[in-house]
Amino acid sequence: MASSKSPGRVSLDERFYLSADRFFPANAGLGLTYDDVSLATRYSEVLPRMTRLDSALSDALPLSLPIVSSDMDTVTEHRMAIAMALNGGLGLLHYNMTEVVQLSEVRRVKNHIHGMIGDPAVVSPDHTIAEVLARIEHDGLAFSTFPVTGPDNVLLGLLPGSAVKERHGQRKVAAVMTPRAQVFSVFEKDLGKDPIATADRLFSDHVGQNKLLVVDAKNRLRGLFTLSDIERISEESRAHVRPTRDSHFRLRVGVAVSVPRRADGEIDRDRFLAHAAALVEEGADALAISTAHGHTKGVGEAIRLLRKAHKGLTLIAGNVTSGEGVEFLAAAGADTVKIGQGPGSICTTRIVAGVGIPQLTALYVASRAAARKGVRILADGGITKSGDIVKALTLADAVILGGLLAGSREAPGKLMEINGKTYKEYRGMGSHEAMRKGSAARYGHSASGKFNKVAAEGIEALKEVSGSVDQVLGTLAGGVQSGLGYLGAQNLAEHRAKARYIRVTPAGQREAAPHDVIEIKAGS
Repeated sequence: MASSKSPGRVSLDERFYLSADRFFPANAGLGLTYDDVSLATRYSEVLPRMTRLDSALSDALPLSLPIVSSDMDTVTEHRMAIAMALNGGLGLLHYNMTEVVQLSEVRRVKNHIHGMIGDPAVVSPDHTIAEVLARIEHDGLAFSTFPVTGPDNVLLGLLPGSAVKERHGQRKVAAVMTPRAQVFSVFEKDLGKDPIATADRLFSDHVGQNKLLVVDAKNRLRGLFTLSDIERISEESRAHVRPTRDSHFRLRVGVAVSVPRRADGEIDRDRFLAHAAALVEEGADALAISTAHGHTKGVGEAIRLLRKAHKGLTLIAGNVTSGEGVEFLAAAGADTVKIGQGPGSICTTRIVAGVGIPQLTALYVASRAAARKGVRILADGGITKSGDIVKALTLADAVILGGLLAGSREAPGKLMEINGKTYKEYRGMGSHEAMRKGSAARYGHSASGKFNKVAAEGIEALKEVSGSVDQVLGTLAGGVQSGLGYLGAQNLAEHRAKARYIRVTPAGQREAAPHDVIEIKAGS
């Protein structure tokens, strides 16, 4: 590359700080990861607050925060998935649960917040309050106000949450509901082209109302708006980071699916496709086939089956660390490929099996194959700080986080207290305990095998409880925005184009962290 100031000559900066296509080939044969490399700063007129972190896992699945929570059983269940989507990212539900429970987890995410709830949960006037309470508990519902309907879904009234108490358990819904004539409602035909704006105006005109029911000309229930949802959606339209929502304003969620096999080792196609169809019916926005080794016949076959059955659905597959692996999964029908074998803090694949490529080198090789095939890649594992995300996003479309989220309140790990500090369980999906729960197939082992004979590829550990997902992601997003500002990049496309790399020595790594001081906390 010639310097703009001296045509025909290469500047000193250009000799030392190299683009990806010069830097990585110059280091061919050497496995590099995040701490082995630093990015050079560039001329900038961009402040961190001016940057946008929009990305996508497919044309149908955009993200305003390029972060996905890992499909691990101590990281992502419905609470984590909800928090991730509300922050503009995506939660990837794990599969160490029964198929029925996994469907319930998807349902909890999709029903968390709506604009217009097109198929609201209803009760019958003949139900008792005790039956309503049991349903709330069974379905994990976060609300207690229900429309009351009769035959053909005709609206009869509204059961207020104030009446759904154990003390009223034996009362019938009909005895405590608000009658139809007093229910705040609107005809479907009057919603117009912007239902959210219409609902917002009606709530403003009717102070004290927080539920707006939608009916057709025959008084059949067609939908429901809530004031809190409308206010939240209005706030989101002005927010810098926008929650990840589908076309019906429901939160988006991804789901990792297990591939069941028959006794002869072949995929149980009927069961596999039936469960995938049920997940899609519940609203799953992406399905993932996640294994320790994704460049295999079985993963390719599973992706081909899903692609044939669900042509427009976002499919994620992995994990691989080679260009050939990316091309193989892209040809099978994957939209996004997970990159990473062994970099996780609780993963021992490289030690046990002697395989795996350090992350930055793997991402570079994978990214060039992905560009040729028109697919996206996810950097999965090895990220311990926001600076690692900044480096990963010079090559990947988004990152997957496990350990950085495992200590948050929304993670499903068990809580325990040690010496006055609170910790959560965090384990690799290749650990003995996780394989007992169902993830053995991820590592090529039988779920019915004797686990004391299996070579585990993960450990069981603890993470100190670190606050909420909102706090963790806010800090990480701020660090990523700072990184873009240093490179003069307003968005991730400019970030990738402007990235210039240099290797650092172990002494350079030590220099990068606080050193030769005693660190204190403000106010101590």
